[in-house]
Amino acid sequence: MARIAGVDLPREKRIEVGLTYIYGIGLSSAQKILKKADVNPDIRVKDLTDDQTQAIRKAMDGYKVEGDLRREVALNIKRLTEIGCYRGLRHRRGLPVRGQRTKTNARTRKGPRKLVSKSKK
Repeated sequence: MARIAGVDLPREKRIEVGLTYIYGIGLSSAQKILKKADVNPDIRVKDLTDDQTQAIRKAMDGYKVEGDLRREVALNIKRLTEIGCYRGLRHRRGLPVRGQRTKTNARTRKGPRKLVSKSKK
């Protein structure tokens, strides 16, 4: 099993897709890394040699991935909440940050509906 950047890549997938399991690497980044490492993107993860794995690790040196990237994103959000800007307030309240409507929709951010029971007379 190939372990790159602290992530176990799925053995049966193509290396091109397997690299996307690393936080911060999408399909286009994975393709660039494989081209730089001179590795065939159609190879399965289980068929990688140690030399190819090392080449992939070396090609990924310029990328910020996993722990470092997660830490940076968390610090960016924390900075927004501390300075009290609009985006920070939205993060703090758990509402959509980028201008979406909230009268309807926004259930992913707001969570399940909280039912308000009707009062009986």
